[in-house]
Amino acid sequence: MPGVISSITILNAMQNAEGKIRVIIQNLSTEINGGRYAAKRVTGERFEVKADIYADGHDRVRAFLRYKAPAARTWQEEEFEDLGNHRWAAAFTPEKQGFYTYTIHAWIDHFATWYDKFLKKQRAGQFLEVELLEGAAFLRKLADSAAKTKATALNKAATLLDDRKKYEDAVNYVISADFAALVKENPLKTNETRYPGELSLWVDRPKALFSAWYEFFPRSAAQEPGKHGTFKDCERLLPRVAAMGFDVLYFPPIHPIGEKHRKGKNNAVTSQPGEPGSPWAIGSKDGGHDAIHKELGTLADYKRLIKKANDLGIEIALDLALQCAPDHPWVKEHPEWFIWRPDGTVQYAENPPKKYQDILPINFECAEWESLWQEIKKVVIHWVDSGVRIFRVDNPHTKPIPFWEWLIAEVHKDHPDIIFLSEAFTKPRVMEGLGKAGFTQGYTYFTWRNNKQEMMEYMDELVNTQSREYFRPNFWPNTPDILPYFLQNSGPNGFVNRLALAATLSSSYGIYGPVYEQYVAAPVEGKEEYWDSEKYEIQQHDWESTNRLTDIITLINKARKENPALQSTWNVHFVEVHNDNLIAYFKATGDKSNMILTVVNMDPHNTHSGHLQLPLKEMGISGGVKVTLQDLITQDSYEWTEEWNYVELNPHVIPFHLFKVTVH
Repeated sequence: MPGVISSITILNAMQNAEGKIRVIIQNLSTEINGGRYAAKRVTGERFEVKADIYADGHDRVRAFLRYKAPAARTWQEEEFEDLGNHRWAAAFTPEKQGFYTYTIHAWIDHFATWYDKFLKKQRAGQFLEVELLEGAAFLRKLADSAAKTKATALNKAATLLDDRKKYEDAVNYVISADFAALVKENPLKTNETRYPGELSLWVDRPKALFSAWYEFFPRSAAQEPGKHGTFKDCERLLPRVAAMGFDVLYFPPIHPIGEKHRKGKNNAVTSQPGEPGSPWAIGSKDGGHDAIHKELGTLADYKRLIKKANDLGIEIALDLALQCAPDHPWVKEHPEWFIWRPDGTVQYAENPPKKYQDILPINFECAEWESLWQEIKKVVIHWVDSGVRIFRVDNPHTKPIPFWEWLIAEVHKDHPDIIFLSEAFTKPRVMEGLGKAGFTQGYTYFTWRNNKQEMMEYMDELVNTQSREYFRPNFWPNTPDILPYFLQNSGPNGFVNRLALAATLSSSYGIYGPVYEQYVAAPVEGKEEYWDSEKYEIQQHDWESTNRLTDIITLINKARKENPALQSTWNVHFVEVHNDNLIAYFKATGDKSNMILTVVNMDPHNTHSGHLQLPLKEMGISGGVKVTLQDLITQDSYEWTEEWNYVELNPHVIPFHLFKVTVH
């Protein structure tokens, strides 16, 4: 009958539940897709878990975050703190790379409940002889399962509470700080709620969170005009990159470039004799993804470059671009990995109306997909064995996300230090999916967030939603593929503006280097693309020249390395400033030993001023204001003694302040 619960339903409920378990655990902040994917941290970075934990009635709930390090046999515990409204938080700091396992246990602590009631009754002046006897019973129950030394102390306390002749002494002991500590340190665990299943935390090395990338084309590294650059030419440039403070040097693909349907200057469909083609058109008679373009040098030269870079604190990032030129060896050796058209040709890459005749996409839906996956893994491991520890992955959103999940996990089994940067400018859910699948970092929409409100909203999305648990942003103002309209129209001040924002909002950022340094902004008309793009031609750069931007880059990277507050993206706090063209934000370490206040003029053409409100709470200031602000770019120093202070920025001088804050 409708509305009647059958006896079978009741019986099933009784069989599938423990009726004495009362605590509910739900809505974990770090549980991604029901535990399908791991949260992410780096070694030394605090991992906080928040959850809704509650029960019926007014009994004391206690909960512990239990976690286990990679390969560890024993669990460690951190107790949850009640944040209010049944929201709880606990945290630990991972120290090893690899997968941590964690879960939550919670229960009604009847000993702690008794203690809470005892204190209330004592404050009300009630007689507590029976309550003392109840407490003694709890203490003996705890002693039964405690280690010998602790059991002795618990039984001694129970004896005091049992002694009716020492009533006043017993009451005074229970309300003492010593007894409060005893209650906290001796949870009475009965009828525990154990969160179903165990969740994962993937822990990377610190560079996964904090890095500064510089990109240039190695074939453009030669000193002589018209000459093809080599890895040895790149060696000559390493000290310059290191002096500017970059710790990752990224090259476009270094593999043989296809000759068939090779593109010419400015993406011309037909190349002229001697034109080098696009490095992303990978593969020729000289080899494929595991080979090196012969004009760059040999594998031995590449390994030498990696070592020379490492000696200067720089890692070389390899471009992993899973696409092939028409003359790539795979086309003949594995035709089943490609899509063949009715006319007998192979389907080249398209993004209508754009056509990429020099590139063949790999068919990940082919019947032989398993052999394809294994071959790509073989390629990656080849470069790992050659010394590569960072991969910048080209267009990963055009390959299946389950493939990336498998590949990254396979590589991490033996090489947990490998970093994968996702170069995906695509729809949000796909970018998030790549982060969940295991990509260490991802390109972002920062490139197109140009005004104050857009920037604040985007940072809020990155930092204060669950994507913070699995998506690490890497901010790039430009790439060889993208010359944003903002840079096309803002002059040198705009380049400084975007550099300052990228390097101080995000703990990882990068620039397409020599082009960015020299303020190159000539576009293909009506498009966000470079005219005379280096993707299709060898260019010579004046590597010896410096300018205002080069100096600012060097100073910002120095500040980033010396100030831990700038080494995280997650600690950004936006500050009120009365001008829509001025954006201000505060960053601090957890202990407030290092504090940074950044103010940026978003308008590259005009001077702007306004009054800025110091974030007193975040700075740990509760009384009078007295702070010193030292600009880490100009070295100017200011003393502020008010909550609201005047700021003015002329973009033709320096369009931003990077203040180190000292509270007196």
